Amino acid sequence: MESLRIAQVAPPFYELPPRGYGGIELVVAKLIDALVDRGHEVTLIGAGRNGTKARFRRTYTEPQFARLGEPLPEAVHAAATAEILAGLDVDIVHDHTLLGPLQARGRKIPTVATVHGPVQDEPGRYYRHIGDTTHLIAISDAQRGFAPDLNWAGTVYNALDPADFTYREEKEDWVLFLGRCTPDKGMHLAIDAARAAGRPIKLAAKCTEPAEKAYFEAEIEPRLGPGVEWLGEIGGDDKREALASARALVFPLQWEEPFGMVMIEALVSGTPVVTMPRGAAPEIVTDGVTGYLRRELDELPAAIDAVDAIDPARCRQEVLDRFTPEAMAEGYERLYRSIVERARTSIAPGVAQRRTARPGTAAMPKPMRGERLAALKGSTMVDQPADSTRL
Repeated sequence: MESLRIAQVAPPFYELPPRGYGGIELVVAKLIDALVDRGHEVTLIGAGRNGTKARFRRTYTEPQFARLGEPLPEAVHAAATAEILAGLDVDIVHDHTLLGPLQARGRKIPTVATVHGPVQDEPGRYYRHIGDTTHLIAISDAQRGFAPDLNWAGTVYNALDPADFTYREEKEDWVLFLGRCTPDKGMHLAIDAARAAGRPIKLAAKCTEPAEKAYFEAEIEPRLGPGVEWLGEIGGDDKREALASARALVFPLQWEEPFGMVMIEALVSGTPVVTMPRGAAPEIVTDGVTGYLRRELDELPAAIDAVDAIDPARCRQEVLDRFTPEAMAEGYERLYRSIVERARTSIAPGVAQRRTARPGTAAMPKPMRGERLAALKGSTMVDQPADSTRL
């Protein structure tokens, strides 16, 4: 089957793969490597250094995480990306940024965008204005259900590499909360449920932004004490050890989570999940098999007490069956091929013949128009195999 030439556009805030925080970036990095392993030619457009198997074009020398929340880094990134794409010979653009799809109108090759966030309210309005210029890909059926009128091409679940996590059947006698320090993740409710169940709880969360700090001071700090341990933000070995050792992940969602990576991270570690049936949670957790879904908060303590009945091996198998990079890449590839084929049949036959020439070969990217891209202030463009830019 013919290989595809795919441009992957990542946000400019973290490198791929990220060294710590950066859930979207980690998913995109795993997707890229899996696509390359399947024989596709992938060009990554991002910031900082490249740790993937893709060719790399850089818009910022350093990732812009310190400016997360400011509009200009993503605007500059989107403008630079549009110029880079104008000089690339690709079959399809896959954009993971918020502003990138604005550049798709009038583009001759198709653009797909994974919607990594919510689609209710103003985000939904944004994607409606984009219309059919971009094919949207959902990360759960629940996400699509909140805005079924958008230009959805399909659903592809996020994924992780099981080899990156520690699996353990023997658990310790405490439960874990892992996530952001925000009310919608329900950390304060996890504390209350664990205390009611008589189980110690450890809290691991990012708490750096003003709203996160305000929530911590109002709801979390007053609840700290015996049986409640604050770990702060953790990663690497500390995160793997916490996920593998915990008796359960307690994750009482208070919003319609589009996916929820932490749930599959727990499952692959053999740790059941106790959560609410909000957003994508029912698509990830099978009630009574890999954890418990409870509609009422006062039902959570009994669910925590019941986690010993859950088989850790069955939790891990759920991820091996459904949430691997290979499964994710297969899903995206299927959508790419369908979209590219429709685009080719809608353009002039001579153009279609040119773009589908060289079957079985991998086309090299065309040189960028002039060298003016490299002169973009604060930007550096490179066109190198991954080996020269590995982390």
